[in-house]
Amino acid sequence: MKLPQKETSPKTKRAYRLNLFQKWLLFLGLFILIIMTLPVLLVIFIGLLPTLTILLTNSKNTYKLTIVGCFNLAGVLLCSGNLLNQFNFEEALFIISNVFNLIIMLGSAAIGVILYYQVPSLFVYIFHKTQNRRLKYIEKRIEKLSADWGSDIVKPSAPK
Repeated sequence: MKLPQKETSPKTKRAYRLNLFQKWLLFLGLFILIIMTLPVLLVIFIGLLPTLTILLTNSKNTYKLTIVGCFNLAGVLLCSGNLLNQFNFEEALFIISNVFNLIIMLGSAAIGVILYYQVPSLFVYIFHKTQNRRLKYIEKRIEKLSADWGSDIVKPSAPK
């Protein structure tokens, strides 16, 4: 006599659900966290607008999102350093309203965009110059071999 086996497939597992008290506790904790860190969230939200724009418009291009996001985050962290000394809402508004801080935060994202579009062209240019230099070296070697061994054995070919 065989005993029936329990099914342990992923479909039979019961999902863990929060009860009402846990949901309210989680909501209250997140609300307190947001209120206590509001100055930082305000500076981060305004500073990371270029990254958020790329995330919303072109989220499939992860390379662009990574490059622009990293540069943008570096600019935001650079400007929000004063917020650690004076952690209040007035300091956050001062950071956002200062034109030079906005130039640093948004300009760092612009540097990321420029690098995203120009670095591949720079590599193509460098490889092209390296290739031309190598071809000239090979042609000089062929001419030297043709001088040493005779032009009937080594025939220099015209560059294409």
